[in-house]
Amino acid sequence: MRVMNVLTGVLIFLLMSFTVWEPDFEVARKTARDKNQLILLNFSGSDWCGPCIRLRKEIFDSEQFIKMADTTLVMVNADFPRNKKNQPERQVQQQNEALADKYNPTGKFPYTVLLNADGKIIASWDGYPKTDAMHFTEEVKKLCDANTH
Repeated sequence: MRVMNVLTGVLIFLLMSFTVWEPDFEVARKTARDKNQLILLNFSGSDWCGPCIRLRKEIFDSEQFIKMADTTLVMVNADFPRNKKNQPERQVQQQNEALADKYNPTGKFPYTVLLNADGKIIASWDGYPKTDAMHFTEEVKKLCDANTH
């Protein structure tokens, strides 16, 4: 019984220690509208871009960011991996390319955009943030508070 309680606790911790990313941008827009949240759209190269990998590990997967994002953001990752084995489904590739055409036409990586449910840009960050997870989280939270009703 004790082992089962420990395993359950570990499982809950693991499930809560990762940011949930919505793969479909249109679903993200609907969710953001329904829950009065903003969309954080991140452009990454998950298997080749060092700053992208650091951003995910050090900021997006940080405990403070996850707690904040859970109630204020719908997270979307437009990933552009280079390794064939990491390629998303064709539909997701097409969606990511369309998102890049609209929000990241110069192809910056990482590039993060905060949007409202209508797709209007509220803020953007070019590259790895020049701050730590706590301060980045506070900055995003302030923007969310100022731009939701």
